[in-house]
Amino acid sequence: MSIRAGIGIANFTFDDGAGFWEWVNLCDDGAVDSIWQSDRIIGTDANLECMSVMAALAGGTKKIKFGMNVASLGLRDPVLMAKACATIDVLSNGRLLPAFGVGSALSRDYSATGTPTKGRGERSAEGLEIMSRLWTEDEVTFSGKHFQLDRASIAPKPVQNPMPLWLGGSAPQAVERTARWGTGWQAGVENASDIAPVIEAIKARASALDRPMDPDHFGAGFGFRFGSAEEPIVERYTSLLSKRLGRDASGFTAVGGTDEMVALAREFIAAGARKFILRPIASGTADMIEQTRRMSEELLPEINALNA
Repeated sequence: MSIRAGIGIANFTFDDGAGFWEWVNLCDDGAVDSIWQSDRIIGTDANLECMSVMAALAGGTKKIKFGMNVASLGLRDPVLMAKACATIDVLSNGRLLPAFGVGSALSRDYSATGTPTKGRGERSAEGLEIMSRLWTEDEVTFSGKHFQLDRASIAPKPVQNPMPLWLGGSAPQAVERTARWGTGWQAGVENASDIAPVIEAIKARASALDRPMDPDHFGAGFGFRFGSAEEPIVERYTSLLSKRLGRDASGFTAVGGTDEMVALAREFIAAGARKFILRPIASGTADMIEQTRRMSEELLPEINALNA
């Protein structure tokens, strides 16, 4: 097994841009495997645009990998996305981890950008093929329902060959897209019992397509905090998560110390996950720095020890 843990952010919880870069430098200089930025455009909570963050990290870091968790391909033109990813991969010397999903039909990102939700799955499937081919082929001709290309090419190609292509989603259509085009699968906000059947379905379908996926390329994520469940920030986080899920949020977060966090990681490992995106439950630069420092110094050695 190759078990690794990166760190994920959704809301921009830092005091300012300088605080964000202080946090990034801490991750880059420490043991954190990767940084993952969620994708959200419209909303009252502060959020950074994920592809802009990828470009910034390409120039603002030295060794850490980084990816989107996950970018909504149904919202984006696949040719432009293929070119952007290739550019970022070249400028970072091969450290981009592209990850895509369809995006929720309830997202206001679609209505605000004038993008129809109908057909977003088909657009995403066509887009995955287009991106995969543009990254590897000298000329791409494609005639689909939503996109058409005539001898299209991009240069330079990504440094990584093959380029990683992580996908999200748990519906049968998402399983098919992952098995057909993905090199990895990343769970959304799901617990261990949720992801186990999805991982098995992807493995079975990928095998049937004669492109079996690396068993170490299945990921999960959960929120964590070194602290107490009675802290107001944890109570608020748990309440909002429960409302979003429509059920109890047990099994989606680990609060306390490394014992609680490793125990939850073990549940996901038993379900088939090998890569983790851990999301600090924190507010403000100082709190994010402290939670990340403890993750790097206390939790990551325990996670890495699970490889033994």
